[in-house]
Amino acid sequence: MAIRWGVLGTGGIARSFVRDCTAAGVVFTAVGSRSDGSARSFADEHGIPRAHGDYAALVADDAVDAVYVATPHSRHAEDALLAIAAGKHVLVEKAFTITAEEARRVRDAARDRGVLVMEAMWNRFLPQTAMMRRVLAEGRIGTPRLVQATHHQALPTDPRHRLNDPALGGGALLDLGVYPVSFAVDVLGVPTAVAASGTLSDQGVDTQMGIVMTHPGGAQSTVHFALDLRSPNSASIIGTAGRIDLDPTWCTPTTWRIRDADGAVVEQFDGREELAGYHHEARAFEAAVTAGVPEDSTTHIDHTVAIMAVMDDARRQVGVRYPADGTD
Repeated sequence: MAIRWGVLGTGGIARSFVRDCTAAGVVFTAVGSRSDGSARSFADEHGIPRAHGDYAALVADDAVDAVYVATPHSRHAEDALLAIAAGKHVLVEKAFTITAEEARRVRDAARDRGVLVMEAMWNRFLPQTAMMRRVLAEGRIGTPRLVQATHHQALPTDPRHRLNDPALGGGALLDLGVYPVSFAVDVLGVPTAVAASGTLSDQGVDTQMGIVMTHPGGAQSTVHFALDLRSPNSASIIGTAGRIDLDPTWCTPTTWRIRDADGAVVEQFDGREELAGYHHEARAFEAAVTAGVPEDSTTHIDHTVAIMAVMDDARRQVGVRYPADGTD
């Protein structure tokens, strides 16, 4: 039986996700927004039969099995908890929440309700990522000792834009940094030490940040991200017997190669595809729901919570605070 999706939120990422997934055959039955007009416009644009002018009506819809949460970061926990309380499986756009504490509350609620909750870290589910996991598992570059990755974009500078508003989880970390941080943790494991330095805007959000992480066994990662720069956005996994180089933009379907210890290319891959690639995470989510498996090695929510804790640590060191941090 096909999983019937509801979309909570009608912004740009929701449009990209639905457009890509619809082309791949994913079934969307409803959309919810904070206004009837926005919901109906989105439904008409994407051929979705049901439109709701509030989020509560969407999650209560019996024609919806799973909810994709595509609201701003500051709403992720609230909206995920709303869908979980209604007994829906939930795919939450990255970054999963604002803080690790919010992530724990969402995780625990899903476990109590017996539904699947997963972060929509889409590059984690790309075919090229599965191939890289196999390369690493086979020891083809030896023992991974270093991950390097950047994510720089020149994004809106308007102080009223959500990216520049601390109350909405603005800054480079949750929008851009979550990619290289998650990548490094996926490859090398949850870090034992985190050292971060960054630059803050007049509004108090991070415009750029660099993080050095030490991982189990002494491996390290260096990541840098910024919302006011442009760069090639490449990444490398460097091992004792070779390395993997990912071409720009490394966290999208792209080309990559394996090099030996001398730098010679051993094998090349082309992960580019006609569709954007969001459908892979939707299909992985559906497979887990259909199999009745609440969590597996790829979607494990504890891993997501651990990554949120790493980002909390980095934010504290740089001086970024969100209202969700409370008064501690």
